[in-house]
Formats: sequence, C-alpha cells, structure tokens
Amino acid sequence: MDKKTILITGAASGIGRETALLFAKNGWFVGAFDVNESGLKTLEAEIGKNNCFTGFMDVIDPESVQSGIESFASKTEGKLDVLLNNAGILKFGLYENVDIKTHHRIVDVNFKGCLNCIYYALRHLKATPGSRIINMSSASSIYGIPDLSVYSATKHALSAMTEALNIELGRYGIHVCDIKPPYVKTPLLDVPEDVFSIKVMGVFMGPKWVAKTVWKAAHRKKIHWLIGATIPLAFLFWLLPFAFVRRFIVKTLTISPKQK
Repeated sequence: MDKKTILITGAASGIGRETALLFAKNGWFVGAFDVNESGLKTLEAEIGKNNCFTGFMDVIDPESVQSGIESFASKTEGKLDVLLNNAGILKFGLYENVDIKTHHRIVDVNFKGCLNCIYYALRHLKATPGSRIINMSSASSIYGIPDLSVYSATKHALSAMTEALNIELGRYGIHVCDIKPPYVKTPLLDVPEDVFSIKVMGVFMGPKWVAKTVWKAAHRKKIHWLIGATIPLAFLFWLLPFAFVRRFIVKTLTISPKQK
C-alpha cells in the first residue's frame, strides 16, 4: 500500500473519530475499531470506504484484538505506520462507592486493552519503517485525581509502559509516546454536572484539538505530549515539593464528605 496507515481504537466517537477524520483528510488509510458499530458506520460513510477499514473490536478480548488487527493488516499488505491506543472508559466517584466490577473494567479497558493492542500489532509495526505507537494518557497520570482513583492509576501505568517501550522498541525503529490531555468534551464526560473536579477545572478542550496533537505525535519524536491545562499543572507539580502538591490537590479538587 502506498498510503500511510493508522489503526485507531475507540474510533466511533470523540477523540478517536476526530483523529480518523483528520488523518483520512490528509491521505492516510484509516483502520477504525470500536465496540460501537453504529458509530463506525457513520464514520465510514463520512470518510469513504476506499479510505478506511472499520470493524468491531473489544480491546479487553485478546482474540477480538488479534482478529481486528489482522483484518486491517490484510488490507494494508501488513503495513502499520501508527497504532493509536485511544479506547478508554472512566467512572467518577469515591473509590468505595464504585463497584469492584467497574474498577476491574476500567483497568481492563484502559491498560490491558493497550497491552493487547501493542502485543498483536507489534509484528506489523516492526515490519513498517518509522512506525509509532501513540497511547492516550491523561493529565491524571501526573498526580492521582480524587473521584478518579483507578482511572488515574491506569493512566500512570500507561505512561510508565510508554517510557519503557520507547526504550525497548527503539531498536526496531518504533517510537512510542503518549498524549496527556485535561478534560475533553467527549461522550466520556457525559456525567452529572455536580462532579467537583469538572466544576473546578472546567472542560474547555475539544476532541479536534487532541486529534491535531495526535497528528503532531505521528510526525515528531517526543515521548510525552502535554497539552492545554496539563502543561501548567505538570510544571507546578514538578516545581513544588510533594507535600505542597498533595495540599494543592486536596484544596482544589476535593470536597468534604458532608458536601458529597
């Protein structure tokens, strides 16, 4: 295949959808995968069947991941320039108020899902010169956010894996990086308006902004892409001692149990 290729998980809406549209507009062949098949159909109609390949993929299920990746590779003659691990879920709430099955599912989708996709895509990435893995992390990977404890943990873990694989896979010419946006206006944030951290931080970034950063990450070599409010937060947390950072989080992003 002459075109550059990108495989995107969680492509039916939000950041994944906008990224698929942007790359297709710039002449890339897009592999769009999701559990939301109706969303994929509308995406395919907008991009055009000749410019993309869409399919069901449950990133929790290794067999589903392997099948999706191999189906895409059969359309690209094994070429895979960029793997974007974008699929993710979250659940707001105090740790003790979220059921254990939801905690496990957040870990399964956000971290194990990336692990599965990288594992099964690796042989195609190795066979494609200058290929990349881009992981969708979060501002919450910088410091754990109350009401998002397990989500934050998965993003911490994903950033650590990004750093390790950036070193490990460098010998194959594969660049690995992540993107750390703050809250983004996507269906993932269709939550009650009284979520305190959203009230404080606001939701000012749209998915198109993040998609543009994915485009940059596909063309430049940088490990961590901090965007929007994540940039000053990261600088603040780097500058201040741990005790002050914790105090900042407590004062700005938490409220007392009585207010809950």
